[in-house]
Amino acid sequence: MMEGTEMDYVNERPSPEQKHIKGENQKGFTERRLCMLLLSFGVLCIIQATLNVSLRLSLYSRSRSTPCNTSQFKDQTQGVQIDCERRRNNAFNMLQERFNAQARDKNLLENRISELNNMIKTVQEERDRLRVRVRELEGCLSDSSCPAGWKEINSRCYFLSTESKTWQDSRNYCQSQAADLVVINSMQEQRALYRLDGDSYLLFWIGLHDTAGTFRWVDGSALAAPFWQSGQPDHGGPNNIEDCVEMYHRSPELANWNDARCEDKRKWLCEKAANTC
Repeated sequence: MMEGTEMDYVNERPSPEQKHIKGENQKGFTERRLCMLLLSFGVLCIIQATLNVSLRLSLYSRSRSTPCNTSQFKDQTQGVQIDCERRRNNAFNMLQERFNAQARDKNLLENRISELNNMIKTVQEERDRLRVRVRELEGCLSDSSCPAGWKEINSRCYFLSTESKTWQDSRNYCQSQAADLVVINSMQEQRALYRLDGDSYLLFWIGLHDTAGTFRWVDGSALAAPFWQSGQPDHGGPNNIEDCVEMYHRSPELANWNDARCEDKRKWLCEKAANTC
């Protein structure tokens, strides 16, 4: 009896409730498996897309940055090599066209510069001819001539008076001749004026005077190279006012200036530039 009972238990068919639970378990497993497959497939698609994009970017970068050299394409197709060679030829042709265009522009500029230089030379020559013609019409003999009675020294004209006047009257006369009292700017000019009339006795006004306690030239410039006599200027002492300057030929060549009263009468020396017509 016991054996029969055990056999019946082993061979007993599952109940409907057990079948339902088993079916639900299998269905849940299948759904989970399907989800895992879909998720894996999606991941694979993403990886594939990423690889494709990376590969395309890599190829594009290499095609843009790597010089076109057929030796670098041993593992590539003949079509890629042909395309690379074509792009290299196109780039070379573009550079050659740019070089040719710049060479043409350079030649045009050089020709234009030559034309302008010729025009400038022509205008300068015409200007010189007109200057000569104007001088001829005005009766000017040369660009460095001085009026009658004036002496030319180093392209400057000097007039030494034969009469005597005060310093201011002397200056007025010089200005009436489009000149002014002499301004001595250098040792060379001082030496030349010292010998202006040979060894003759000379005592004349120059264009140096005291203004506000400072000796200045009539053109407003400061005194840079003085040639005073020993002990001068002394301003005439407490009872005199000596604001004007005279040049004395009997004193040493580079020490012959003396301050004197402007009301004293002396000869004078005018100066102006040589005539320019």
